[in-house]
Amino acid sequence: MSKHVLRECLEDASVAPEACQVNAANAERPHAGAEMARVLGTTAFRMTLDTAGAAIAHRRYQRVHDICGPKTHHVIMACNGSVQRMERRSGPTVAIGTFRPGAVITIPKGSSSRWDIRKPVDVVEFYLPHATLERVAEEADTAGPVNLLERTAHPDPVTSRLLLTAADVLDGNEALDALFRCQLTSLLATRLLAAHTGSPTMLQPTIGGLSPKVLSRAIERLRPDSDADVSLAALAADAGLSRFHFCRAFKESTGLSPHAWLRQHQLEQAQNMLRDTDDSIVSIAAALGYSSHTAFSAAFRKLTGETPRAWRRRMR
Repeated sequence: MSKHVLRECLEDASVAPEACQVNAANAERPHAGAEMARVLGTTAFRMTLDTAGAAIAHRRYQRVHDICGPKTHHVIMACNGSVQRMERRSGPTVAIGTFRPGAVITIPKGSSSRWDIRKPVDVVEFYLPHATLERVAEEADTAGPVNLLERTAHPDPVTSRLLLTAADVLDGNEALDALFRCQLTSLLATRLLAAHTGSPTMLQPTIGGLSPKVLSRAIERLRPDSDADVSLAALAADAGLSRFHFCRAFKESTGLSPHAWLRQHQLEQAQNMLRDTDDSIVSIAAALGYSSHTAFSAAFRKLTGETPRAWRRRMR
């Protein structure tokens, strides 16, 4: 993962004061980010994913010999650096593993264990509220309790890759980034249900996409000149579906997720404006909803391999 991109895209981070507030049920447990910061002895670059409290953090630390106490959230960690040997003790149980790229650590909400990691480690952490995991399980029509397994350096390249590449997808465009964050939370929760619970979830295959009328309404909402709410919750509610089923049906109809569709549409709009108008790149960036022309140029180059200025010169 690009460290430069992470530094630009993720907020400075230990945990915002409001994120550390707890309700009565969690009164004895610190926020997951606060507890990880205490144990690892370092702050992080942090990206909030949704209003329910899901977040991703990037953290580098030297070594760990401490007890990680019970937390408010599930924590999933992916290795972003060199291979490290580690020990994890939960009561009489000792787990010894090798933390490497392609492996993950899962720490269920409320669990407590002692960690011994003797060398520096670079990790990306995902904090997931249990309520979000239950919501995704319900939307996916799964049955039975949702119990996340405690795992140490468990091979799972799919989850690892999702976490390690997450920040590189942020574009500095409010609508795009909001859709991405919501989709990422649901995607990671779905992956955990399928691979890291006591009864792995078998997701039903998608049968059919959105009706032409519903798809048309969704696309109208997603267009940059629309003032409609383009959050995943609003798109799904308008279609009369859960967020989980809306994303699957939208992709069945278009071949793309809502975020990928909007990203592609934004690129086509940008190319049309660059080719057919004399508008400045600053004006085009603002018209498409980017926070700055620098963010727009970086997103455009990521998708095309060229800067907007170079693409315009070549196409004229």
